[in-house]
Amino acid sequence: IHGRIVIKISKPQHALVQNQLLASLTQADYQRWAPHLESVELRAGQALYGAGSEAAYVYFPSTAVISLISMTRDGASVELAVVGAEGMAGVAVWMGSSTMFGQAVVQSAGHAYRLRAPTLRGELQPSGAVLALLLQYTQALMAHVAQTALCNRYHTIDQQLSKRLLLALDRSSAVELSMTQEGVANLLGVRREGVTAAALKLQHAGVIRYQRGHIVVLDRDRLER
Repeated sequence: IHGRIVIKISKPQHALVQNQLLASLTQADYQRWAPHLESVELRAGQALYGAGSEAAYVYFPSTAVISLISMTRDGASVELAVVGAEGMAGVAVWMGSSTMFGQAVVQSAGHAYRLRAPTLRGELQPSGAVLALLLQYTQALMAHVAQTALCNRYHTIDQQLSKRLLLALDRSSAVELSMTQEGVANLLGVRREGVTAAALKLQHAGVIRYQRGHIVVLDRDRLER
């Protein structure tokens, strides 16, 4: 399985809302939600919730990027999925769970909207459109997690690094990414030496330029191939 996941949504109803899920709400649903949506700035490294904890809010990123991470007891970790302006963090809340199965950590600082968990649960009854929208997004998120699991098992570190850079690019307005080799290794669940070798290979091929935690993508087409 390869390629990007595309979530097809209807034409945005609210041009000023950058998050695609919120922008896809009907006008009536959005007017009910608007008083409860809180505008927040998220900082890189901020933990929004941990494994086994109860989520007080769900988050709808606009410019921030959130990593969904699973960890072992000894502290090893792997990234399951990435959430940007296309979605939300905290899907377990609307599915009836009181606890989270993993961690949600801010990968790239930026803006987001948050909504209290009880408010989201209460919105599922008045509007079938909200439920249908969340079902569609959850299906896309599950496909994203499945692709990540397959890639982590069968693809080389070069391919995994290329995929992760593309995921970051899809959620950024710039071609320069702030990512350390150690941070990428933790997200992919591999040794830092492997990431270093893969980054050097891409740099020598003229695909990226890497320096001091900053990666500039020079040739996206080759990175995709």
